[in-house]
Amino acid sequence: MKMMIVIIKDNDADTLTQAFTASNFRVTRVASTGGFLRSGNVTMLLGVDDNQVDSAIQVVRDSLPSKGDEKRATLFVVPVNHFEQV
Repeated sequence: MKMMIVIIKDNDADTLTQAFTASNFRVTRVASTGGFLRSGNVTMLLGVDDNQVDSAIQVVRDSLPSKGDEKRATLFVVPVNHFEQV
């Protein structure tokens, strides 16, 4: 299992949230700030199976295409050693 951390601008959050849920990914949104001028960001957390990582990344690419040299999302994929729902 992997944890995906996706950081995007807050004006892209609704589009990406809808795209993730339409593709049957469960997502948690957290408001955050950072970057140049402390602009509003959203950090999205997704727990995905190893074989779903590429599909989730493709959802981001399809939903938030780059505009020239501007990048619209920062993604981190980290391993999960233990997962449990209580």
